[in-house]
Amino acid sequence: MPEITILKRPREEAVITQRMFFKKTARGKVIKVLRERYLRDDISCGVDGCRACNTTTQTVLSRSGDTTHKSFPTGHYILPDTNVFLAQMDLIESNYFTPPIIILQTVMEEVRHRSLPLYSRLKALTTTDERKVWVFYNEFRSETAIVREDNETPNDRNDRGIRKAAEWYNSHLTLAHPPIRGRPNLALPKVVLITDDFANHQKADKENIPCISVRNYVDGMKNSDQLLDLLSATGSDEVEPTRAVAGRTALYTDYLPMSTLVAGVKAGQLHQGHFSANQYNYLEGSVPVPAFTKPVLLVGRENMNRAVQGDVVVVEVFNEREWKAPTDEVIDQEATLKNDDAEDSEEEGDDRMVHEHESKALRAEHTKKAPTEKQPTGRVVGIIKRNWRAYVCHIDSTSLTSSNATSLGLQTVFATPVSRLLPRIRLRTRQAPSLVGNKILVTIDRWDITSRYPEGHFVRTLGKAESKEAEQESLLLEFEVPYRPFGKAILDCLPPEGEQWVVPPKSAAVPEWRDRADLRDLIVCSIDPPGCQDIDDALHARRLTNGNIEAGVHIADVSHFVLPETAMDNEAAARGSTVYLVDKRIDMLPALLGTNLCSLRPHVERLAFSVIWEMTINAEIVDVRFTKSVISSKAAFEYGEAQLRKDDPKLNDDLTQSIRLLNTLAQKLKAKRMAAGALNLASPEVKIHLDSSESSDPVDVEQKALHETNSLVEEFMLLANSSVARKTQESFPQTAVLRRHLPPPPTNFEKLQDILQKRKGLKLDVSSSGALADSLDKCLDPKEPAFNTLVRIMATRCMLSAEYFSSGSVSRDTFGHYGLASPIYTHFTSPIRRYADVLVHRQLAAAIGYTPLHPSLHSKMHVERIMEVVNRRHRMAQMAGRASVEFYVGLALKGRNEKEKEVTEDAFVIRTFRNGLGVFVSKLGLEGLVMFKRDTQFDAENYTISVPSSDNGRPDVTISVFDKVTVRIEVEKDKNTQRGRVKMTLVSPVDSRAL
Repeated sequence: MPEITILKRPREEAVITQRMFFKKTARGKVIKVLRERYLRDDISCGVDGCRACNTTTQTVLSRSGDTTHKSFPTGHYILPDTNVFLAQMDLIESNYFTPPIIILQTVMEEVRHRSLPLYSRLKALTTTDERKVWVFYNEFRSETAIVREDNETPNDRNDRGIRKAAEWYNSHLTLAHPPIRGRPNLALPKVVLITDDFANHQKADKENIPCISVRNYVDGMKNSDQLLDLLSATGSDEVEPTRAVAGRTALYTDYLPMSTLVAGVKAGQLHQGHFSANQYNYLEGSVPVPAFTKPVLLVGRENMNRAVQGDVVVVEVFNEREWKAPTDEVIDQEATLKNDDAEDSEEEGDDRMVHEHESKALRAEHTKKAPTEKQPTGRVVGIIKRNWRAYVCHIDSTSLTSSNATSLGLQTVFATPVSRLLPRIRLRTRQAPSLVGNKILVTIDRWDITSRYPEGHFVRTLGKAESKEAEQESLLLEFEVPYRPFGKAILDCLPPEGEQWVVPPKSAAVPEWRDRADLRDLIVCSIDPPGCQDIDDALHARRLTNGNIEAGVHIADVSHFVLPETAMDNEAAARGSTVYLVDKRIDMLPALLGTNLCSLRPHVERLAFSVIWEMTINAEIVDVRFTKSVISSKAAFEYGEAQLRKDDPKLNDDLTQSIRLLNTLAQKLKAKRMAAGALNLASPEVKIHLDSSESSDPVDVEQKALHETNSLVEEFMLLANSSVARKTQESFPQTAVLRRHLPPPPTNFEKLQDILQKRKGLKLDVSSSGALADSLDKCLDPKEPAFNTLVRIMATRCMLSAEYFSSGSVSRDTFGHYGLASPIYTHFTSPIRRYADVLVHRQLAAAIGYTPLHPSLHSKMHVERIMEVVNRRHRMAQMAGRASVEFYVGLALKGRNEKEKEVTEDAFVIRTFRNGLGVFVSKLGLEGLVMFKRDTQFDAENYTISVPSSDNGRPDVTISVFDKVTVRIEVEKDKNTQRGRVKMTLVSPVDSRAL
């Protein structure tokens, strides 16, 4: 028996090997945590061929380091401190930035505590094969581990640990490259500390540690011209402020300290919420807060106080005497600030002139407003969390001081974001002339109180504006859609058989058949939109011998292939949703699953999760059962094909009878929903006709045709979702993944109610969903059939958005879905394209005893965190889809403009402004602005605007909300997006080109 020796560490060493820190619990209690760390002397330095390490660990750093830098011709490795990664990640991720990098464990941990998104990017950097990056665990190497000293801040302790590691590396390299007898001593490579912290730099110099700032390091690189533009303005103390910032008086007030903000919100004296910019008026924003039924209005640049769309801000609400009403005028940033200078050489004079211009516009707006229209008004006093990210922009060519394409001089220019909700960004670049006409990515770095605009840095070029590739990528980036290819770790999670995978023959020994119902003989079919490849659902119906009807919904069993906590599961959770664009699809799951192994294709056996009801002929549910199954779909129909089959009196086969039976039940299910108060809302949906399946050139636009079979599928999907929601909530009352639609505040409908009453004499009752449904049914205009659809579209915009939630996170009385009039609801029917559905499948499988529930889905906090991501991704996917349709509608109209002399369409007025009209073209699902340059008579109270007649001597023409007009549609280059934008002018009742 071998002898075992137990070595006890001396007590005096405990101070080095033990780490103590304090942690605040979820309930606010502070606890002391003591962790033992085991120090070692065999942690590799990562340098190839190092004789001192004696380790078999695979190394990634070359023996000589990088020898291309001007300041380090003998070779070097860089060791950046934490702030470099926090401020300069765009630089470090650049393909032009290639020196070997040593990342310390201390730095990794500090980045993780400061910013999880940046930590994720840093981790990705350490695993890429293209870069030479070594993670050194300095906290566990005996020579580099340190302890925090008395009266030393955590930041100072970490800086000292970073310097200690840099010092050790340089001494260690002398051991790694010992002199060889008979050969001249070679100059050794250096480990260079990269820091922009002045104090850290000074201490490193005193300790003779090679040290350099980020800017000076980049200056010495061979491709510095491409890299200097990537430098963040916040990252370096050496960056000169632009003349617009230097020596300028404050334009904004300083933010209150964070402790004051938190205390003020807790006491109810201040209010926290998300900042939303006004798309029609850049001088106005709002912040919805729980304390008021209407959002807090922010009027003027000073009161918005450097808030950017999506920021979590804290506002102070003014005395009620100072409350104002939202704007009735379109105030465009481009028009107001068109002569503003990016470098702003005239400084105070220009500021005063712009301030007077903006103040005049605001004074004209906020006079003579009815007291009932006024809402809480205030100012931003602090920022809880910034929403800054990389924004898609273009360079404003008028802001260039030199247009010489070969000029590499540093210029300060304006980058105009694609989104009108964002301010212009001041940018310093050496590439300005070559960037004009391109879509680029720009990140905001800072917004000083002395600067009218935020300052940022260039990240990369996306391509020429208006090119389809650049436009498509910019659209995905604009809405933060993850579109990277699936990595090897994710693809390794797929079945090794690939496309050859099939459901194995039925056998008790085969895992796929365990506890699965064999439903292959059922007459099952799918009904989907044209061109659908990811078929999530299929249906069947048949008569039973007892006179009742069996109906079933069969959903792709995605959770069989996507297992919890795998690389594929994590990626699907991060993507949250498949994104559908006009000419492409950004999948949530690899195509092998989405369009093949999980897709319920016809005449192929597939794994499914089935919900099967026994119903009476009046669609009363007698029983429901849930089961994993194997099905074989007998047909895949498009909506139109299924409709033709249902309506064809010559067809009476089993499949056709099944569709007719499903349709009969669906009609009765819908009637019951409507009787319970469900809303029949509307949204503008159009179909883009492309030139061919290989081409993405749009040739025409038309409204989507809806068939009975659309409603058939919808009703059974709603029924399945509701049935599953009840089952999972009963089984997992604390963590069931559900979906709710909260009742909208009555104040959301005030404007629409007032317009309907004054313009049409119609009343809109919003006391309940049923009352609203009845009111909408009565909103009719005998002369205009499309009027009811228009009102439903406008009512939809007054609603709150539906959201996913964890059942244990909210009170039971808020579970309901307002629009569907359902007390409980979830999403179960589309797991190929929605991650929430995958989670619901796992919970339902556990609820019926098929598999135990994964521990993560027992954690309410974990489920809440996933729901937050999924809700955001779902919203972004919808917005990206709409933007794609808008882009292609613009391309189709541009083509029509080239073929036809003039494109005109009928439209409805949906909003009146002091200087224009908001109109909606129902045929194209398109909303636009008609602007007037001449003075008009605006009646805000009655929603009318009077404009001069085209014919001299004729009286003014009065136009009101809901009026039908004819508009001329042209396509011009949008100043913000640099892509084709639809421009509308009135043709009738007056030609607005003369106005």
